[in-house]
Amino acid sequence: MRNGDTRVRGIAARAGGWSARHRWAAVGIWVLFVVLAMGLGSAAGSVEVKESDQLGGETHTAAKIIEDAGIDEPASETVLIQTKDSGVKATDPAFRAAVADVMKAVDKTGKVTDVQSPYETNTLSKDGRSALVQFDMRGDADTAGERVEPVLKAVADVQKDHSELRIEEIGGASMNKTFDDAFGDDFKKAELSAVPVALGILLIAFGALVAALLPVALAITAIMATMGLMGIVSHLQPMDDTASSVMLLVGLAVGVDYCLFYLRREREERAAGRSPEAALQIAAATSGRAIIVSGVTVCVAMAGMLFTGLATFEAMGLASLMVVAVAMVGSVTVLPALLSLLGERVEKGRIPFLHPDKRRKNANSGKGNGESRFWTAVLKVVLARPAVSLVVAAGALLAVAAPALGMKTQNLTLDQEFGDSLPIVGTYNRVNDAFPGGSEPAEVIVKAKDINAADVKSALADFRALAISSGASRGPVDIKLHDAENIAFVYVPLVGGSDLDKAGESLDKLRDEVRPATLGKVEGVQAPITGQVAGSKDFNDQLAGAVAPVFAFVVVFAFLLMLLSFRSLTIAITSIVLNLLSVGAAYGILVAVFQHGWGASLVGAEGVGAIITWLPLFLFVILFGLSMDYHVFVVSRIREAHLRGRTTKDAIQHGVVTTAGVVTSAAVIMVAVFAIFGTLSMQSMKQMGVGLAAAVLIDATIIRGVLLPAVMALLGDRNWYFPKWLNRLPDMTHDETTEPASPPPPPAVEGERVGV
Repeated sequence: MRNGDTRVRGIAARAGGWSARHRWAAVGIWVLFVVLAMGLGSAAGSVEVKESDQLGGETHTAAKIIEDAGIDEPASETVLIQTKDSGVKATDPAFRAAVADVMKAVDKTGKVTDVQSPYETNTLSKDGRSALVQFDMRGDADTAGERVEPVLKAVADVQKDHSELRIEEIGGASMNKTFDDAFGDDFKKAELSAVPVALGILLIAFGALVAALLPVALAITAIMATMGLMGIVSHLQPMDDTASSVMLLVGLAVGVDYCLFYLRREREERAAGRSPEAALQIAAATSGRAIIVSGVTVCVAMAGMLFTGLATFEAMGLASLMVVAVAMVGSVTVLPALLSLLGERVEKGRIPFLHPDKRRKNANSGKGNGESRFWTAVLKVVLARPAVSLVVAAGALLAVAAPALGMKTQNLTLDQEFGDSLPIVGTYNRVNDAFPGGSEPAEVIVKAKDINAADVKSALADFRALAISSGASRGPVDIKLHDAENIAFVYVPLVGGSDLDKAGESLDKLRDEVRPATLGKVEGVQAPITGQVAGSKDFNDQLAGAVAPVFAFVVVFAFLLMLLSFRSLTIAITSIVLNLLSVGAAYGILVAVFQHGWGASLVGAEGVGAIITWLPLFLFVILFGLSMDYHVFVVSRIREAHLRGRTTKDAIQHGVVTTAGVVTSAAVIMVAVFAIFGTLSMQSMKQMGVGLAAAVLIDATIIRGVLLPAVMALLGDRNWYFPKWLNRLPDMTHDETTEPASPPPPPAVEGERVGV
């Protein structure tokens, strides 16, 4: 080579070198892989997660009984008929006429079955002002929302004829339709808008259209390939829509990040005067290696979700793991091939007002050295007073994390999830006020050898009576028999209604007192209790049991990977501590905003009093993985500078400020993408978006820009401490030969050996 021969070893360097030499082969193999993955995935089809596998505990047992019996539970709907005038009662002729009209109207649509009068089922409120007409939708419950429109219209027409009353419909089908209409398109638009947002930020970062398109193209092709692989893998581990959405988010984040790291390093080396070949080789050996270390660490973090025992989490973990692995492989193979093919054409489509030429000119002249002026100023303060910087930054983050100590998790009720933004929420609240727990009753699935046996019937009657007399329910307790399957469904409205804390107490009373005293005394009878409240409790219980093993798995393996990758006990420990601090701060922000309502209006949210159950563990795994991207990239650059002969303090300065542009660009993209989900109307999506965006912002600024350099400056040469007794561990370090540091960087690196 013109600038000297750069000899390298290691997976990333060898992969990059091979791809650069066999450019068309590398690109062709990648395209073939993406096409084959999509084709095979489409041919194999996708297996969805079964309801019986989504949860554990009694909820799982109940779903399994229903599934094994082949019972297809219909989507149940309810029409609330309520007086607006306190003087009118449900027993008045006008009210009865309205009830009759509702029953006739919904039955006439031909879409419903088993229409029940409130006067026969005794679904009349205690104050005599409200009544419920109940019926089931015909056909598959999962698609009932697509067929409920005529029924909703029929009810609305009856409302027009009885304006003195309030006549409203609510149920599984009508709620699904409302959600799909109001938020389905909104959610898809949010997912689709993530790509243009990322592209726009990359255009600003690179100042050239082709350079900006490369990271987006890599991320999109990685996502496409993973979608195909998910179809194949779903036959071993069923997938669901949540897993696909998470995969898209993670794939876009890491795909863009990895390509950004690689491309910026290649650009930097070319700007420093190296030949395109040498620049690409150095980028492969340094940024390529950092990508592999980061990618493996992220994969390990995502694998933690496989230990939850919850099918939805397992699907999310496996899908995320696959997209990270695909993006990582693409970054160290097809990306160097494309850069080699494009050469200087990667600068095509320059945007004049961003002045990329001026930036490169400054770098070549030594005025800029690719270093950030802002972070140079910050680092000057931090490195001058590392102890003060550490105390102030760590103290601030600990203060932010403090509210997390009082975190309360639960599945959000309808009014918590959507506030007053939908009319159906008002209906939900009115039903719960008039019939506490009636909109989301507990369901007891009773299975017996003979459901019509005398002792079973007696136990069912005793259960119904004791459920009310014990105070767990105010009734009415409805029993639906499936004689052929020897199964009974018992619907118990829980005292507490939409207040999940009080409803949870009623559920405990049913499970611990009422059931053992009645159904529990009949030999051979199974009676698991399910429903929304039970599902939330069982999910919380199972998730609580999974937290410790998942946390331990992720932390221990991340520690080992950092130990092997940097061959430093100190760096491995500080990496874990800093990441935990970042996650803790994100938890604190979530609790402060969404549980306590502090500053909730600033993000268009409401203080709903709780954090959605699945979010804390999800955030831990995702954030612990993604934050390693930045950490590995920055620490790799610091170590590289240290091995080139710089002092630890100079190496910190060089490593942080030269990577600041990349980390900032990557962080801005992630924050912008995650913030899009924070704009959705669903509180759970807001919580996810705000939590992720806040954590990434904290991680890329306070953690990497202040705490990391402050800690490393205080530790000095102890950063590279590696006990002799650990020397038997595999060597996965850079393994460079050192050379004196000299800004600007030298034109060639003689005899450099870089390895993974």
